[in-house]
Parts: sequence; C-alpha cells; structure tokens
Amino acid sequence: MVGIPDPAAGEIPKAFVVLKDECKGRVSEDDIREYLKDKVAHYKMPRQVEFRNELPKTAVGKVLRRALREEPSKQESTTR
Repeated sequence: MVGIPDPAAGEIPKAFVVLKDECKGRVSEDDIREYLKDKVAHYKMPRQVEFRNELPKTAVGKVLRRALREEPSKQESTTR
C-alpha cells in the first residue's frame, strides 16, 4: 500500500495488487477489502485498489513505492 495525495484528507491509502494468473478475473476490489478487514486498522484500509500486471522494482528487487506514488494511474480495465 502507498499513500497518495488527496485534496480533502491530505493522503489516502491505495493498494497496488498483482494477481496470480489463476486469480485474474475472480478477485475484485471488494474481495481485497474483505480480506484486509481484520488485518489492518480502519484508517489504513485502502480506499482505492489498482490491479496491475507488475510493480516497478529496484535492481535488488524491492518495490519502488516512490514511483507508484508519483506516476499516473495505470489501472487495468475493470473487466477482470
């Protein structure tokens, strides 16, 4: 999850999710939120969920959260 700018709240949590091939088309944003419901505090619950094919990574393999925060949305079509 990454904090993204929001005019009203300052920053809101956004989840970037890469699904396994067998889960594509079967998992929705609501499924992700339901899974996280008892795992994260209510204020950390992602208000936006973006499904991606891959995440930007460093040469070492760590996720580049800064790149996710700065780049415009590359959300896949909602027909999963």
